[in-house]
Amino acid sequence: MLIPPPSPRAPSGSQTHAEVVCIGETMAVLSPWDTRPLAHQRALALAVGGAESNVACALVALGHSAAWLGRVGDDPFGRRVLDDLTARGVDVSAVETDPGRPTGVYFKDPGPDGTGTYYYRRDSAAAAMDPSLANLALLHRARVLHLSGITAALSDSCAELVTHLVARRAVPGPVISFDVNYRPALWRHRPADAAPVLLELARGADLVFVGRDEAERLWGTHTAQDVRDLLGPRPVLVVKDAGHGATAYGADGEETFVATPAARVVEPVGAGDAFAAGYLAALLEGRTPANGLRLGHLVAAATLSTREDVPTDLTRETLDRHLALDNTAWSALRLT
Repeated sequence: MLIPPPSPRAPSGSQTHAEVVCIGETMAVLSPWDTRPLAHQRALALAVGGAESNVACALVALGHSAAWLGRVGDDPFGRRVLDDLTARGVDVSAVETDPGRPTGVYFKDPGPDGTGTYYYRRDSAAAAMDPSLANLALLHRARVLHLSGITAALSDSCAELVTHLVARRAVPGPVISFDVNYRPALWRHRPADAAPVLLELARGADLVFVGRDEAERLWGTHTAQDVRDLLGPRPVLVVKDAGHGATAYGADGEETFVATPAARVVEPVGAGDAFAAGYLAALLEGRTPANGLRLGHLVAAATLSTREDVPTDLTRETLDRHLALDNTAWSALRLT
């Protein structure tokens, strides 16, 4: 079993406990109300988003406890981040507020070929994260620590933090979940480092999420099995192949494939984070890899159907009904 059963709950009145702690940057998100390009807009909607906090929000929506750990500026955007995540039920008690650095911001730009994103996060509060975060008790009480390759690209101190937690196991108890999340724009100042750095981190984790296409761009692999061969037998590996399906490889060599159900796509931003949350939720519940892949697909589909970065309508009764379908019924499923 990848994730062991939970330890007894902390007694009443003690410090908070989260099953999963998600570590990274969360930003203010400014996006159009409709599908017209950003340049043609006169007003934008304000929300929040970040790969790791997206996972935390989806986990809470699925009935699990999750915390987000990061840094925000002492500004209206930082307060919006904390208020929004708190309203969604995510524990933000350990988040640091920086009076000298701003909260990162990104813009969504709808277009005929999909939604583009423009990031303004250089020298943000989150970029000052460093290995000292590993000393927080919140991390040591978690069952899972979830990180991504995005954080490793933000700054040298952020890269050191991710390496400290993933490769050096600074917090020895929790399972380490790592989403490769290769973003070429974030590595433009050191493009040659992306492949070896992210490969080392992936090999050091217990559970790895990666897209087949991003692995091909990053490491030159072509198939899910190629990625498995590259990483070796240690990490449990989930390779996502967009509309085709997802494959999970267990540490025992077991291979499980689940096809992607047909779904309505409004916007793809956040779907990968939603998939990771679904798979993690299934592991926390002791479900099979097949059910983990199915739940990942279902939560991702809920995110694809909205312009939000996190799913807005998750009903466990409906999800459990889909999880119980036989293979024929699953293949015919249409999530519209």
